[in-house]
Amino acid sequence: MADVTVVDVRAQKVLGMCRRGRYRQMSDMIPTIFQFAQEKGAKIVGRPIFVCHEQNAEEAVKADKEGNADVEVAVPVSGEVQGTDDVMAYELPGGRMARIVHQGPYEAAGPSYEKLFAWLKENGREITGPTREVYVSDPRTTPPDQLITEIYAPLD
Repeated sequence: MADVTVVDVRAQKVLGMCRRGRYRQMSDMIPTIFQFAQEKGAKIVGRPIFVCHEQNAEEAVKADKEGNADVEVAVPVSGEVQGTDDVMAYELPGGRMARIVHQGPYEAAGPSYEKLFAWLKENGREITGPTREVYVSDPRTTPPDQLITEIYAPLD
């Protein structure tokens, strides 16, 4: 399950939130977006996404520890919906991306990232933007060791 593949990801209309702080804020931000979508009549058409703006694992760990990480989460939607200052409506860019699928707890994704970054280096590829995680499994109903997370890195 941990093979790296190259895929074309389409741009997606999303509702999203951005905060500065710690990554654990995502657990509050995602339900807020779902509630906003429901209140506005937007149809959710995909799984929650975390967009990581830190450039590498060391930078992400440091930013999280210091409480100044760029935390962006989004949920794909269809239909017209107006965003607010808190929950924004925008298009999440697509493009060619390297993808690896991680199975297990979110906090244990380090080896999957290491394999992805090693693949990029071995294949002479550069990351051209923020990485993202798509949370395929619902942590409310899936045991931690069975959670599926797709990890994407935009390519040159």
